Amino acid sequence: MAQHLPVMKTVVLALVLLGYASAQDECNPRQFEYDSVVCVCDASGCDQPGIINFPEEGSFTVVTSSRDGLRFNVETFPVSSEVSSGAVVVTLNRQDTFQTMIGFGGAFTDATGLNLLTLPSEAQDLVLRAYFAPEGIGYNLCRIPIAGSDCSTRPYSYDDVEGDVDLEHWSLTDEDYNYKIPLILKAKELSQQEIKLFGSPWSPPSWMKTNGMFNGSGTLLTEMWQPWSNYIVKFVEAYEAEGAELWGLTPQNEPLSGFQDWGWNTCGWTAEDMRDWLKTTLGPTLEAAGMRRLKMMVDDFNRDTLPDYVQPMLEDPECAQYIDGTAVHWYSDRYVGPDVLDQTQALDPDKFLLYTEACQGYDVEGSLSVMLGSWARAEEYAHFVTQAVNHHSTGWVDWNMALDTLGGPNWANNFLDAPIIVNAEAGEFYKQPMFYALGHFSKFVLPGAERITSSTTQTTLESVAFNDPSGRGVVVLLNTGDGGIDVSVDDGSGSYLNYNMPAKSIQTILY
Repeated sequence: MAQHLPVMKTVVLALVLLGYASAQDECNPRQFEYDSVVCVCDASGCDQPGIINFPEEGSFTVVTSSRDGLRFNVETFPVSSEVSSGAVVVTLNRQDTFQTMIGFGGAFTDATGLNLLTLPSEAQDLVLRAYFAPEGIGYNLCRIPIAGSDCSTRPYSYDDVEGDVDLEHWSLTDEDYNYKIPLILKAKELSQQEIKLFGSPWSPPSWMKTNGMFNGSGTLLTEMWQPWSNYIVKFVEAYEAEGAELWGLTPQNEPLSGFQDWGWNTCGWTAEDMRDWLKTTLGPTLEAAGMRRLKMMVDDFNRDTLPDYVQPMLEDPECAQYIDGTAVHWYSDRYVGPDVLDQTQALDPDKFLLYTEACQGYDVEGSLSVMLGSWARAEEYAHFVTQAVNHHSTGWVDWNMALDTLGGPNWANNFLDAPIIVNAEAGEFYKQPMFYALGHFSKFVLPGAERITSSTTQTTLESVAFNDPSGRGVVVLLNTGDGGIDVSVDDGSGSYLNYNMPAKSIQTILY
């Protein structure tokens, strides 16, 4: 893959040596052609944030990543008794609480596993530690494609025997046994918290669909509603037999894409058909199998489908009894405002919202799919995670955890970017700025945290804040401005958190 990489130059950055870190724990920075750096890792070592705890009472800790090269830089300051003169004020109301957070994570795609296996075993372990170990960024919520997706080397299902409605030939594939399940089990072993797993199907077997294809424009044949429901039950049973217990499901990835000439695995569902399938077939089938414990999340598509797509399901009590939440994808957030999230939440406040897919690079062509060292992409991610959580999302699940330097493999040539990029030829991997942007949330905003009200006095400073389950406070800030700013955080207690925030930076405050 080396011939596809941009000409690179090594940069030397003055990164702060953390008190708990050894030299190999620091970022090994490398500049490509974009506005920041990647951190280079290989079998010999990789930077890890380490364990970052809440400080002693009377102090606060600030963790910073920036366009200029800081990566999880840790500083601790004393609390002040008055606001800093001329500072941008971040106002918190810890009594004004909203949703309880579920978590953050990524997807165990075929592409992720395949790319990891191209690395030396020591480097494979470092990738998983970076995501799941306590010294990493603490992913706890992960998605599993049910059989193939575009991020596979081929389109496939678990039963490609034409007409096998009794699913006698149903079986997991080499992709599950080589690329997904081993990584899931290793992640569970590394993590000190529960990893919640949920499955999402891209397409039924092609013979179950009206067009006889995995992709393109086609829907599930009505007579296949029951066999397809049985198929999903078999997936849960098979994964749980391998030690990968499921937490949830979505009934279909991007269901409205199946009414277009879609380039990769899909299946079309109108809102009304999805409602009827859930209440008459899938819901009762899962319940009969003892699987109503699984969190069922509908839509699993962009927010331009909200609230219209989920409304017929949530307003039908027979269907709504099988629904726990709404799954949202990021890809229309640039042009559809977050008010649709508020409207969806208002349809049934007892059901949660959760972002279940996002990636950069989907809307460009050629070598631009992967932008090594792009701070702009990290900043955009941090902006939209902040926005989504401020409008009821209980977390954010990214798409591929690792891709190659072209943004693949992808059988449909739908190349993408990822927080970690693997250069198999060099035996190394690159932690993108996006990795750290997501880590500012996933490492510190724990399951069970409650979002609280926050606001700032400057438009280039964005905020989202939480009450940690311990009773302490967590704030994530994004400075999109080109200059540093003095910040003063006021939580109404009479104490203030005063410090300077660098230009183009993301920070997590623990207090």
